Amino acid sequence: MAEHRQSRKRRYATWAVAGAAVVAGAGIAAQTSMAATTWPAQKTYTGRAFDTCTAPSLSTMKAWHTGFYGAAAVYVGGKNRGCSQPNLTASWVKSVSSIGWKLIPIYVGAQPPCQTSSNPEKLTASTAATLGTSDANDAVAKASALGMKAGSPIYLDMEPYDITNKSCNDAVLTYVRAFDKELRVKTYRAGFYGFTSSSAKAIATATNKTDLPGNLWYALWDKKNTTTTDWPWGSTQFTNHSRGHQYMVNSKESHGGITLTVDRDAWDAPVAITG
Repeated sequence: MAEHRQSRKRRYATWAVAGAAVVAGAGIAAQTSMAATTWPAQKTYTGRAFDTCTAPSLSTMKAWHTGFYGAAAVYVGGKNRGCSQPNLTASWVKSVSSIGWKLIPIYVGAQPPCQTSSNPEKLTASTAATLGTSDANDAVAKASALGMKAGSPIYLDMEPYDITNKSCNDAVLTYVRAFDKELRVKTYRAGFYGFTSSSAKAIATATNKTDLPGNLWYALWDKKNTTTTDWPWGSTQFTNHSRGHQYMVNSKESHGGITLTVDRDAWDAPVAITG
């Protein structure tokens, strides 16, 4: 998307670097854990979505509600969130939801120790577990304050890194597991945004699936509006409404007479529970 992860500037800098046991890939069953006794029904959206760094104004969201897009991704928090969010309030969430928009919460948490770009928050092998837990608590607090209720997903944004660096990859997976485990304790579904060449691949190909996310949003900029035909891993992974695909970035387009530059997503996965 135009700004998953950190800021748009940091995104390009990043490109310089090439609980309970929960099985990622089992669909809805993989999104809950025994840590919670009762889970709200999942709210799923299937269709086109867009993401952009700063949540658009309410007037823009009204203009853009033409039927082309049905969902919008919003950055709810994280120390590495790159853009200010003057529009993103509980009132905004309530208003756009009442129009009919579905919302996809993104949290830009700690980034890998082997990334060459500078970030306000980086994890290390020694801090990964504690950071994962504390960031998850912060993500839930931020989402809840916006009116995104228990049962909602939160998609953890992990930028590209060298997954062949074992110590780095192990630290990232430790962080993700701690983040996801705490989300599930709080009755929020675990999602993950990453790149098919690195961060998403690390999740999809991990041998140990314990506490990994049940929903995978993969960045593969092939301009194909699909979550199936270009899915790069096993067909039984992340099934049952558990996939998102960021397929185009920096798309300048107009809807309802208003122009924005956005990233396009094919969506078949959970969205926030609001209202």
